[in-house]
This record gives sequence, structure tokens and C-alpha cells, in this order.
Amino acid sequence: MAAVGLCVGILAAGPARADGRFEAQYTISMAGIPIGKAAWTAEIGTSQYSAAARGNASGVLAALIRGEGNVAVRGAVKDGRLVPSSFTSDLTQDDERAKFKMSFEDGNVTAIEAETEPLLKDRVPVTEAHKQGVIDPVSALLVTVGGTGEVISREACPRVLRIFDGRRRYDLGLAFKRVERVKADKGYAGPVAVCAMTLRAIAGHRTGSLLVKYLAEGREIELWLAPIPGTRVLAPFRLSVASLVGNMVVQAEMFLAAPGQRAGLAAPR
Repeated sequence: MAAVGLCVGILAAGPARADGRFEAQYTISMAGIPIGKAAWTAEIGTSQYSAAARGNASGVLAALIRGEGNVAVRGAVKDGRLVPSSFTSDLTQDDERAKFKMSFEDGNVTAIEAETEPLLKDRVPVTEAHKQGVIDPVSALLVTVGGTGEVISREACPRVLRIFDGRRRYDLGLAFKRVERVKADKGYAGPVAVCAMTLRAIAGHRTGSLLVKYLAEGREIELWLAPIPGTRVLAPFRLSVASLVGNMVVQAEMFLAAPGQRAGLAAPR
């Protein structure tokens, strides 16, 4: 599920001026072969937000990407930034199952409650320093664009995301590439910001992880971001990883996003 979370499961200054709601369903494929599904919901308010994601991947290419689980986050909207306060996950990958509940304060992990099966031995150790100045993987990919101009612009991309998911610490670097137009089977049709993405594994990952090796080998990775109306927040529409044997792609089949109600946030379904 770490792979699924990365595929499905970026913050800058700028006000989130109104409430918005977002719901999407994704297909995960490798070399054109469907290997999984993912879903994501989020609600962004003027002072708080909540989001949840779930997914699974398996099949012919399960040696590279496999797992299942769900994650959820709640937090505050402060000075135009999404600031997590609690993050929960229940993930299974590589014959390991782990349940985490993390508390955050100003970007630092203040507490972790973990229920895990015995971990495989070949993991890079996580230190206390790795839990400082970080964000959870769900909040990280709800991209807030600063300023008052168009949200679909080069300002959506340039940043480094310092992510900690309870077990793994990694950086995702984003850089602007271009603007494309997309059309989901159901829902959004319009422009998206396309960012080049790089992955740097820091700690907590398995030293022999095929997925980490696959993503870190200088491959062309793109993250496509679409707007959530009523906010200055973008959400993933597509993730693609180029390969000589066939691309790994996470593609939105359904992408529904609209202004929400100011009367408060309901828990994501």
C-alpha cells in the first residue's frame, strides 16, 4: 500500500478562500494491464480540512507494486496552508501489516500509536529527526497555490514535499513542465498543471525494495493536478512513471470537484 499511497496517497502560502469538495476514483495500470483501483475524497474549509484514500494493487506485476489499505487525515487551514493534526492508516504490503495513528503539531510528529506485525529486517532506521518538519502523504498531494492568479499555472509545482507516513520518510520534488487539457470519464474536463516529480527515499524503506529502486532510477515521473473549485487547492488527476517495458499509470476515471458548504465539514465517505 505504500506504493498505492504514493500513486494516489505541497504546500505554499496563499488563502483557501472558500470551501470545496472533491471525490475521485482511479485505475492503476502497468504496461496497459490493470492491476488496481484507488479512491480519494476530501473537503477543504476556510479553517479545517479532512481527506481519506483507499486502494489496492495486485495481479500480474504484483512483484513490483502490491498491497491494500486506507488512510485518513484531519487538520487546519492556516495562512493558506493545510496543516495536519491527525493521520491514521491501515496498510498491508510485502506480507507486512501496519496500523498507525499519528498526531502532528506545526509540522512535527508529536505521537505515534502503532500496531504492526513483525517488520522485515532490511529497513533503513527512522530517527526522531526524520519526524520533524514533515507532512502526511495525503495532505502533501493536496496542492495549495499561493497568490490570487490562476491556480493552473507554473506556481503549482516548484516545491519539495517532506513526507512521513508513520513508517517511511521520503522527499518528493516537483517542477513545472506544462499545462494540458483532460477529460475524465465522469466529472472534470479542463486544464491541469503537469509537474515533473522525483523521489528520494530517506528512511524507513526496505533496502531491497523493488518499487523504490524502480522510482529512483531517474525515470520520467509526471503528476497531473486538477483544481477543486471554491479553493486554491489542486488534487491529483494522473500519475505516470515512464519505463522501457511499459508505463505505470494512475488515471482518474471519475473526478468530481465542486464548491462545498461553509456550514462545516463532514467526514469523508
